[in-house]
Amino acid sequence: MTGAMSQHDTSPGGPRPGSGSIGPAPGAGTSGPAEADEPEAVRRPVGDDESSRANRAWWDGNADEYQAEHGEFLGAARFVWCPEGLDEAEAGLLGPARDLGGRSVLEVGAGAAQCSRWLAAQGARPVALDLSHRQLRHARSLAAGEPGGAEVPLVQADARALPFPDASFDLACSAYGVLPFVGDPVRVLREVHRVLRPGARWVFSVTHPLRWALPDEPGPEGLTVLASYFDRTPYVEEDATGRTVYVEHHRTLGDRVRDLTTAGFRLLDLVEPEWPDWNTQEWGGWSPLRGRLIPGTAIFVCERP
Repeated sequence: MTGAMSQHDTSPGGPRPGSGSIGPAPGAGTSGPAEADEPEAVRRPVGDDESSRANRAWWDGNADEYQAEHGEFLGAARFVWCPEGLDEAEAGLLGPARDLGGRSVLEVGAGAAQCSRWLAAQGARPVALDLSHRQLRHARSLAAGEPGGAEVPLVQADARALPFPDASFDLACSAYGVLPFVGDPVRVLREVHRVLRPGARWVFSVTHPLRWALPDEPGPEGLTVLASYFDRTPYVEEDATGRTVYVEHHRTLGDRVRDLTTAGFRLLDLVEPEWPDWNTQEWGGWSPLRGRLIPGTAIFVCERP
């Protein structure tokens, strides 16, 4: 997961997952300047280009803290889908690990490319793409510090306009990357569809839409509905001048399914990971308390016909 949301009392129930492999993942702690200078959280319409500019700057500015806080959980070459700790090595959502050898894989919103390095270790040929230059710098640093680690191609680009020819990849994946941060998710999905070969699988994880209605808090206060699940007004953080510095967009489960079918995908499965007994960590609004009562993550397993 690459992205992670800063934790403000008014934020929706998502982590700030953002640019990359849960590598987002869920809520990083508050970061940046002193509390008095922290951005103000509001709910208002915001354009797609404005969202992209703000979130690129946010991830460039917060990548160091994010990786320092969550790097141990994410590992250097581990494919973890969510704060619950669901590991691709066990889940096999992309298919059996033994079948990944030689397959070209696009990781969208790769962050520090932990997932891509795991894929490379299985013999796949991953490409790690992210909007944030600073996140990709962390990817390069992690690769340099991993003895015998495979070199993974890194691409800085906007997922709304993927810089690859049609039918370039056998698989695509995204662990908490990109989709919560764009105003027009169908545009991204159509790009992913375009670069995949027929029969290719596309798997992505996002904050479970139910969390939008709840405060992003790990304790009992995070179990009380305070907002409408059906309110799709974006969550926006503004600086003192009113400039947008962070944006997260909400889609209901039904919206996500319709977005996928509109882009030409077939939904094969919707996975809602349960909180495992071994996981005692809190990650922003993710916690054992909430995780055992309500879903925190939705993973969409899709196929390009």
